[in-house]
Amino acid sequence: MSEPRYKLHWVTVLVESLKALKEAILPLVVVLISGSRNNDSGIWILDNWSLVLGVILVVYLLSSGFIKWRRFSYWFEDGELRIESGLFVRKKRYIPFERIQSLNYTEGIFHRPFGLVKVQVETAASSGGEAEAELTAVTREDADLIKKRIAEGKKRKVEEAGDALEVGIDSAELIEEEPAEKRVFSLNPKQLVLLATTSGGIGVIFSGVAIFLSQFGEFLPLDKVSDELAGLIKFGVFIIVLLVLVGLLVAWLLSVAMTFFSYYGFTVRVTEEELIITRGLLEKKRTTIPLSRIQSVSFVENPLRQIFGYGRVLVHSAGAAGDGSKIQLFPLVKKKELYEPLQAIFPELDLREPAKKLPERGRRFYYRIDFIWMIPGIVLLGWFFYPYGLFSLLIVPLVMAFGVWQHRSAAYRVSGSQVTMRSRGFSLETSYTMRKRIQSAHLRQTIFQRRKRVATIHMNVKSGIGVHDVRLRQMDVDEAEYLLDWYEPSRESGEVLLNLEK
Repeated sequence: MSEPRYKLHWVTVLVESLKALKEAILPLVVVLISGSRNNDSGIWILDNWSLVLGVILVVYLLSSGFIKWRRFSYWFEDGELRIESGLFVRKKRYIPFERIQSLNYTEGIFHRPFGLVKVQVETAASSGGEAEAELTAVTREDADLIKKRIAEGKKRKVEEAGDALEVGIDSAELIEEEPAEKRVFSLNPKQLVLLATTSGGIGVIFSGVAIFLSQFGEFLPLDKVSDELAGLIKFGVFIIVLLVLVGLLVAWLLSVAMTFFSYYGFTVRVTEEELIITRGLLEKKRTTIPLSRIQSVSFVENPLRQIFGYGRVLVHSAGAAGDGSKIQLFPLVKKKELYEPLQAIFPELDLREPAKKLPERGRRFYYRIDFIWMIPGIVLLGWFFYPYGLFSLLIVPLVMAFGVWQHRSAAYRVSGSQVTMRSRGFSLETSYTMRKRIQSAHLRQTIFQRRKRVATIHMNVKSGIGVHDVRLRQMDVDEAEYLLDWYEPSRESGEVLLNLEK
């Protein structure tokens, strides 16, 4: 008996059309602006060719949403989720149930009034933050049906393999029983405000402004703006400083609003097999992460938040759809309140502070390389801007102090089958990694490091389709080699651990 085919909700037309317009906004602006200069031929269609082309492009983009809605269908057959789409080129995609790792839900402003969700299907082949398949708008009932059919298919595979019969479990009962969800973390209003006010979203805003200026700078009246600024300078530096401060304040307020809307209602729940993260005010997202795909856990403290005792927890996942391979598990959490929720999710992790420090003889390597690029810059500044350029000499003690800070911050611990490494770029990052999750490990030593008997060790874990490099610079070379021996699967960790803890 053939399976019924399911269609997307008509809201798909609106969502997909607006998405297409959003992605094409830059070409549309370029077409409209570039054609506005040629309007003296006397022939209307030639004088307004950019408007005509823009209207045609808009109509095409709007019709693309309608075409996707009409020509998109999905169904279940032979243990697979099957999708067919396309008008002139028909595309068929078959995704076996056992290959599906998670389903992520998103509720946008057009979904909520109709009780709809966007469903993203993630598999191990998902890459670049793109889901393997996406159902733009389906009802909650249809989303639950997809989840149920996938669960049924997976249980049927287990039953066919004989696993369910061996342990005496009725697979039908397992299908009907929803996994119990336990809430382990949520952002309270105070944390949400602190997260929004200390986020780095202002850099995103400035980057967007820079990209816009680079693309459309030739069409903007920058000469007129520069003349106006030259006029303002006559009124004094105070006006310029005030305008800059106002601009920074506006950008900061926008970044605060973006972060607030994005992380509103942030909650983490855990079941026996997966993490479920929900967040968002205008657009509510639900991300599911299989616990078996999590490769490494990191606690990151930037200096500003570290002053108040706060940091964030990141997990690196072998999947790469949804929020990507590096996912914020706890966007902001007080360090002294971190261990209970993290232990509830990962009971096998040893969350003790790493106590093994680096040798003093490796400290100079943390700032020596910086002198290579600093000295020419200091010389040039001192020569061309003498005597004020001599203030650039202050960079030297600052860089040395920063290097010493990095060296003192670094530490590690090996406990059983887990390695904990702490290092500092600008932020302090403590990584907790199980040996079975490490894809490869290698030791790197330059000729200068060999003289001081120090080395840099790298341990790579899978992160999306790439790797996350957990490394520690300027370790004692003997301890680094012991750590490589600890990683080697054929070795017993007891003797190595004893040597590392000495």
